Amino acid sequence: MGIFHATAALSERTTVPTLGADIRALRKSRKMTLTDMAEALDRSVGWLSQVERDKSLPSNADLERMAKLLDVSLASFMQVGAAQEELGIIVRADARRPIGNRVPGLSEELLSPDLADDFEVIHSSFAPGAAITKPVVRETQEVGYVVSGRFELRVNGRSFALAKGDSFRLRGEAFTWANPGPTPCEIIWVISPPVY
Repeated sequence: MGIFHATAALSERTTVPTLGADIRALRKSRKMTLTDMAEALDRSVGWLSQVERDKSLPSNADLERMAKLLDVSLASFMQVGAAQEELGIIVRADARRPIGNRVPGLSEELLSPDLADDFEVIHSSFAPGAAITKPVVRETQEVGYVVSGRFELRVNGRSFALAKGDSFRLRGEAFTWANPGPTPCEIIWVISPPVY
C-alpha cells in the first residue's frame, strides 16, 4: 500500500491504531477542550471522549470534519500498510503517514509511530524556492537537523543560512523559512508537544 490521498475512498483505508490518542494530542496542542471540539463537530462531549479513548470509532464524515478542524490532512489518520507486529514500534520508509501539504512546496511525513508521546519526529522536504513569509509562532520546543540542501531560517528578525549537517532550535519564537537552493532541502524535526 502507498501513501493515501484525500481523494481515495475512506472505506478502502484503515485508521491508525492510535487514532484516539492522536486526536487527543492534536486537540490539546491547539488548546481546545473536549467541549470546544465536540461543539465544533456538533457531537457530544461523551462521544468525543469515547473516540479519544478508542471506545468509539468516528464515521468517515466525522474524520473528515476532525481533520479540517485540526488543520491536518485526512491521510494523517490513516494506516499506511505497517505489519501488525511492528505497529507502534517501527515505521518503514514506504509506510510513513503524510501529515501536511498546507504550504506550497512543503511535504511532510511522520517518522514517529504515532502522536501519543510528548514529542513527534517529522521528515520535511522543502522544494526549491519554497518559503513562508508570515511568521509562525508555536508553543513548542523544536530541534531541526538539515539532512540535505540549503535552508534560510529567520528567528525573531535574525537571519541564519543553514546547510547540510547544521541544526537549530526553536522555543516558541516567531520564525519564517525559505529554501533558497536549486535542490530540495530535507530536514528532520523533533517537536514537543506534537502539533501535527
